[in-house]
Amino acid sequence: MTKLAKLYWQCRRGTQELDVLLLRYLEAQYVLADKDEQTCFIELLALEDDVLMRLLFNADGMESKSRRALLGKIRV
Repeated sequence: MTKLAKLYWQCRRGTQELDVLLLRYLEAQYVLADKDEQTCFIELLALEDDVLMRLLFNADGMESKSRRALLGKIRV
């Protein structure tokens, strides 16, 4: 299985909101992102769904600058 195929399955979270946001980012922006952003995305995928939902929908501002930037791209 290729790296992108594995990421595709990791983006399938079981909630429509997360699935749509994560898959849209993966398909449109991931391959264009630099290595740091790709690493940050992979780290986000390792989070539990409730934590990821909170990050994406509450934008608590406690995240690093690079993670906030990625979360903003995913939200768009």
